[in-house]
Formats: sequence, C-alpha cells, structure tokens
Amino acid sequence: MKDIFRVNRMWRPRRELKKRYDVAIIGGGSHGLATAYYLVKNHGVKDVAVLEQSYIGSGAAGRNTTIIRSNYRTPEGAAFYGRSVELYEKLSADLDFNLMFSQHGHLTLAHSDRAMSTMQERAEVNQILGIDSRVVLPPEIAELCPQLDLSQTPTWPVIGALYHGPGGIIRHDAVVWGLARAADRGGVEIHPYTTVMGIEQSDGRVTAVETNRGRVEADVVVSATAGWSTLVCGLAGVRLPITTHILQAFVTEPMKPFLDVIIVSAQMHVYVSQTDRGEFLVGAEIEPYTTYASIGTFPFLEYSARHVLELFPQLERIKVLRTWTGLCDLSPDYSPILGKTEVGNFHISAGWGTYGFKAAPIVGTTLAELVATGKTPDLIAPFALERFHTDTMVSELAAAAVSH
Repeated sequence: MKDIFRVNRMWRPRRELKKRYDVAIIGGGSHGLATAYYLVKNHGVKDVAVLEQSYIGSGAAGRNTTIIRSNYRTPEGAAFYGRSVELYEKLSADLDFNLMFSQHGHLTLAHSDRAMSTMQERAEVNQILGIDSRVVLPPEIAELCPQLDLSQTPTWPVIGALYHGPGGIIRHDAVVWGLARAADRGGVEIHPYTTVMGIEQSDGRVTAVETNRGRVEADVVVSATAGWSTLVCGLAGVRLPITTHILQAFVTEPMKPFLDVIIVSAQMHVYVSQTDRGEFLVGAEIEPYTTYASIGTFPFLEYSARHVLELFPQLERIKVLRTWTGLCDLSPDYSPILGKTEVGNFHISAGWGTYGFKAAPIVGTTLAELVATGKTPDLIAPFALERFHTDTMVSELAAAAVSH
C-alpha cells in the first residue's frame, strides 16, 4: 500500500560532487537554473553542476513579486525584456509544468504632466520595437480597472497611464521548480546547500571552485547570485559597480477576485496586484541604504498601506497576512550586467535590481549561448561589464525606478 502514496521527487536528490564538470553555475535561482536548462535544451551541454548555498529558489527568485513585463524605456532594454516575455508565454509548454502565467495587463499611472511625457516616450520606444504599449486616459483606465479611485480625492490624482497589455503575473516558485525539474531530467546535477568559498584561476582563466563539500574543477563558471554578486565575484577578483539593498513587500488576507490588472505608481512608490489565491501583493521601492540584513521595517508598511488606500480606499479593513524582504543588487544605470568578465570563462548575471525575475528565460538562453559558443549574443552585448569603462551605459532609470 505504501507505494500508492509514494511522493515522486521533481528532481534527483543531491549526490556527491564530481571532481570536474564542463560548467559550474553558482546560484540555484531562476537565472542559474534557466542557464542550466537551456545549455541542455539548446546546446546539448549536460555536464553541468548548479551550486546553491541554500535550498533551490531561496534567494531573489523566491522573494520577488512575480510581475512580468517588457515596456522598458531604452531600445536595448525593451528588446531584451520583450524577448523574455515571448519565452515566458510558451515556457509552461516547454517545461511541461503549469507556471500559472496570467497576462491581464499592466498600468503604470501618471500623476503629472511630466510623468505623462515620460509615458508617451516609453510608449513610442515600445511601439517601434513591436511591443504592445500605449498611453491611456482616465475614461479608458476606468474601463480597464473600474475599482481604481480616479477622483480628485487622492493626494496625486491619476491623469493618465501607460498600458501594457502583455504584462502579467506568474507563480515564481513554479518557474524555479519547472526549470529545476527540466534541467535535472536533461542530466544537470543540482547541488543545494553547497556554498562556494573560493574561485581558482590560472593564466587569467577560471579553473575551479572551492566549496564546503570540496574542490570542483570546471571549464566555465557562471555566477548568477543576485544580491550576493559582489561577494561571489570578489572571490574571482572581479569588482562590480553595484550596491546591495533590500526590497520589501507584503500580502494581505485573501479576497474574492477584485483586481485583474497590475497597478504601478512611481509617484507613490507602490505597486499592487492580486494573486490567484486572492491575496493582494503590495511592494514599493528598494530601501536607500545598503545592507545584507533581511529585516523588514514598519515605515514601509505604513507608507505602502497609505498609498494603496489612496488608490483603492475599499481595501481599508483588509488585514496584512505576512511581509518579507529580498536582496537586490543595483547597478549605476539600472540595467543588468551580463556576460564575460576580465577573467577568462568566468561569466556573470548581476546588477538586476528589482527586475531580474522578468528576464529569467532570456538570461538563460543568452548565457547558455555564450557558454556553448564563446560568443556574446547581440541581445546582451549592450549590458557588458566593460560599459562602465567605455561610458556606454544603458540608463533604464525612467522605467525601473519603482520596484515592479
């Protein structure tokens, strides 16, 4: 009888580390697992180890706020995230795993004439690249989200918005689990509770990583560790121009379906969506101070709740269920750092701030191509680390300043 109730693992249990792999990926979140998955799927590279210091998805992948969109301001950013949304749209079928991706639309509110000008500029950049994004006025906003307070009562009345139809939310844990299962089935070894303590190099090239479970040689090492990127890359002598901050969020008790679209306000520094379980998920901007301490603050709850009530006063009596924090690594131009470093065959995915989860499939695709071919894909060439030396930064501040 016990076989009837046997639980099948989604991926194989941790085994002993081999002494050598073709590729060692540091970080068992969405970026590291996506890279491993696409190495197998697109290039047939199976001798891969994913090294995670805790459980799979314990970092940023399990603490983000699940929003997927591509309506960024720069042509480089919009094209990059646009391709990521396309991959997300078919990822459930590719992985044979229900990721619960619902594309109900994304509204970035404007509360001033200057904000409206910014929205129009973003819409034009998006439309040139074939991304569904347009400016809408209050009458249409009322149709898209009749629950939103569009009166003159709020401190900052809504005068317009940028509407992004393909925007939506996805089950972040399911993305991690689906990628891990698919990578495992392709032959990738997943090693949780394996901390990288050193990165060895010889003649300017990476040769091995030292872990709490022993030394592992590798031809290529990829760092995909989000908020811990400066520390991990420091082991290889690679300095990154990024700072680490915490991002806070909270969810409420569940309610009947109330809100379809995602609502974002840069003016109020708040964004709101409703999960499939009925909870309202609320987030804000990263905290301005640098820290690795994942400690929440009462002021975040206070101002976020106040601004949510300005947008949705009917939520006045709903109770907060839980809060959490996550680490974010922020680059000077609010764009990621992707690809090669000055150390040969040591590649990175870093500097994502609060928007890395949106890019998981395209990061995995492009980094896998880089690892397999040695050539940097055109889509990620603008995000190279060397841009900070050549003064060719990709400023995404106008579309990424609020954590959404």
